[in-house]
Amino acid sequence: MSPKYFAPRGGHPGQDQLLTDRAVFTDAYAVIPKGTMQDIVTSFLPFWEETRLWVLSRPLSGFAETFSQYIMEVAPGGGSNRPETDPGAEAVLFVVEGSASLEVNGQNHELQPGGYAYLPPQTDWTLHNRGSDKLVFHWIRKFYEAVDGLETPDVVIANENDIAPTVMPGTDGKWATTRFVDPKDLRHDMHVTIVTLEPGAVIPFAETHVMEHGLYVLEGKAVYRLNQDWVEVEAGDYMWLRAFCPQACYAGGPGNFRYLLYKDVNRHMSLNSPARARRTF
Repeated sequence: MSPKYFAPRGGHPGQDQLLTDRAVFTDAYAVIPKGTMQDIVTSFLPFWEETRLWVLSRPLSGFAETFSQYIMEVAPGGGSNRPETDPGAEAVLFVVEGSASLEVNGQNHELQPGGYAYLPPQTDWTLHNRGSDKLVFHWIRKFYEAVDGLETPDVVIANENDIAPTVMPGTDGKWATTRFVDPKDLRHDMHVTIVTLEPGAVIPFAETHVMEHGLYVLEGKAVYRLNQDWVEVEAGDYMWLRAFCPQACYAGGPGNFRYLLYKDVNRHMSLNSPARARRTF
C-alpha cells in the first residue's frame, strides 16, 4: 500500500479557539505544529501564479543556517516558468498531494505523491499544476557549495515508492531510511531522505552531530527528544534542529511514524569566522 502524506489545509481559526498550542522556538530547536499553518501566515513568490506557500525555515541568525524549506500549494492552472531566481541555489522537491508537471532541461516529468526531484544550481526548470486538484509539495533550497575537483551533481527524478528503504542495523527492520541519492556521492552537499519508524521503535540514544536538520512529519505520531525536552509531534508538524542539538525518538503508533529529513553533508566546516577575519598573517 502506498504511504499517505500530510498536507496543510490552511483556513482560519475561530475566536472561540484556545491560544495554547505546541509551537516552540528556542536557540537549539523549533517546533512548528500543523495548526499554525493557517491562511494568515502564507507567503507569495515572484513569478509564481495561483500559488501560496508556508515558509518553514530560512537562513536567520539564531535559526536555520544552511537552508530554507517551503510547503508550496499550487492551484489548478498555477505554477511558474521562472521558479528560482538565485542561480546558486540547488533544490529538492517532494510531492505530497496532487500532480506536478516538472520540465527540466526541456524534458517533462510528472511527479505524483512520493515524487522527488533534485535540481542542481543553474538548472533550467519550470513547474505547473495541469491537473484538476491542488498540488502540494515541499521545496528545500540550499546554496550549493562547489568543490574544486568535484563535478556538480546530476538531476535526479525518483519516487519513494520505487526505492527499497535501507534498514538500520540491529533494528529488525523497525527503523529504516529511504535514500534518493548515494550517500557516498560526495558531489552532494545535502541529503533529503525519508525516515520510517514502526510503532514502538526508537532512536535509542541522544544523537548529537554537526548536521543541521529540518524534519517534516509525513505520517503518524511520536515523542521526540529535542535538546533537553520531550515534545509530542504528529503528521503535519515541522521541527528544526540546530547543529549539535541532541535528538532521540519514540514512535507512538498505531501506524508508522515517518518524516522528510534534510541535513547538510560532505563539506569542510567553514572557518570564515569574525575572529579569523580580524587576524593578520
